[in-house]
Amino acid sequence: MSLKFYNTMGRKMQEFKPLKDGFCGFYGCGPTVYNYAHIGNLRAYVFLDILDRTLCFLGYEKKHVMNITDIGHLSGDADDGEDKMVKQAKERKQSVLEIADFYTKAFFNDIERLNIKKPDVVCRATEHVQEMIDLIKEIEANGHTYMAGGNLYFDVTTFADYGKLANLKLDELKAGAGERDVVVVDENKKNPYDFVLWFTKSKFEDQALTWDSPWGRGYPGWHIECSAMSMKYLGRHFDIHTGGIDHIPIHHTNEIAQSEGAFSEDDRNAGPWVNYWLHNEFLVIQKNKGSDAGDGDVAKMSKSSGEFLTLQVLVDKGYHPLDYRYFLLGAHYRSQAKFSWDSMDSAKNSRKALVKRAAQVFANAGEKCVGEGELSDVAKEYLKKFTDAIENDLATPQALACLQSCIKDGKLKAEEIVYLIDKMDSVLGLNIKKSVEEFKAENAGASSAVAGGVGGSSNAEDPEAAEIDALVLERTEAKKAKDFAKADEIRNALAARGITIIDTPNGPTWKRN
Repeated sequence: MSLKFYNTMGRKMQEFKPLKDGFCGFYGCGPTVYNYAHIGNLRAYVFLDILDRTLCFLGYEKKHVMNITDIGHLSGDADDGEDKMVKQAKERKQSVLEIADFYTKAFFNDIERLNIKKPDVVCRATEHVQEMIDLIKEIEANGHTYMAGGNLYFDVTTFADYGKLANLKLDELKAGAGERDVVVVDENKKNPYDFVLWFTKSKFEDQALTWDSPWGRGYPGWHIECSAMSMKYLGRHFDIHTGGIDHIPIHHTNEIAQSEGAFSEDDRNAGPWVNYWLHNEFLVIQKNKGSDAGDGDVAKMSKSSGEFLTLQVLVDKGYHPLDYRYFLLGAHYRSQAKFSWDSMDSAKNSRKALVKRAAQVFANAGEKCVGEGELSDVAKEYLKKFTDAIENDLATPQALACLQSCIKDGKLKAEEIVYLIDKMDSVLGLNIKKSVEEFKAENAGASSAVAGGVGGSSNAEDPEAAEIDALVLERTEAKKAKDFAKADEIRNALAARGITIIDTPNGPTWKRN
């Protein structure tokens, strides 16, 4: 079998054929850092991580690029609404850059806790404005733009293939109708589906961050950011672009138009801007319990509604971040993942059982190890089934089932199972070896208990044990009082000292890294 993806461009499964043999360049739309990422947002990055890990597992060299949007993203994706960054900065009485820095750090803290590999290139929009201006100049030179009301717009009627990703037809598209849920009526636009490449103060008089440009002092539109930064780090043509399904009708459609709108004749002859478009479905909240709950009983998680769950909320409720990762692996990235507390309990229990079985396997294997050439036929078949699953459009439910089966197969030697765990977990990212160590530490017995119900600490001989125990207790009390900012502050302060807090059903413990 060979690696296959469902390509949104064309709506079909396709064998992956990279532009350069053995190498994959791919770009994933990153966060707009005006608030904490909610668990629905984080699904996209687990999916991206599986893609990254799969490419490595299959022997590809790769370059994974992700943006950080810290300017220009309005509350509506189609040039309407408030600037998300400016709005949050005003509410918190901080600068835009302070807001961006705070939530960028929070985002990467969540990424680390979910065992997501950091992309090879992380690029901030504010650091690439010149690249955006240069790209807009190319688009303008090709005759795709016009000025109106002080803003520079992309005229989509000048781009013959506009809407090819979302199957939009310009002659049928009307404001507020069709597959595209929101098409903004803007009196400055020639067409309701045109979009802004460069804003001036005519849009927002009090815009916090502005730059000089050939079109006046202002700031870039949201869509141009991803085009400019992906091209800088991956070239005029690259293999894969990812994002959520909500990006298809507007953001990604506009990205294609402006990117290929900047093409020279040689660029056009070389092929499309991106060859494979991969999109993950939403995480939805199960509102009603029971197997009879239908589509009307779920709701998309949204920051705009103010109703969303963060990873920290899950941790505060007693779940390990990897419990959530395990939950996500149980649904294919192109299927809706239906979140409920019951499903989280199931994921938690299943991961715990997996770790317990792995701990026993590691104990039985001892120092014994095998290479791939020494595997039995049964072990080889497991590896093949796993590889087939992950090559079939990143089918993580089947891949996870394969891991669960092999780990308890009595026909396999313990050392063979250890080998298979290492190989499979390199893709699934459940960090099983570390989880086994945490499990062993939790079950080794407590040498002393901290007052107030804090779990046992096995660090009695540590010269700073009393101080650390007190801080752990203070964090516990802060969580009880719902002062999560204080709890996070204590956890981060201890982490900076190389100390990890481990939340267990019996209370928190801690260890030095």
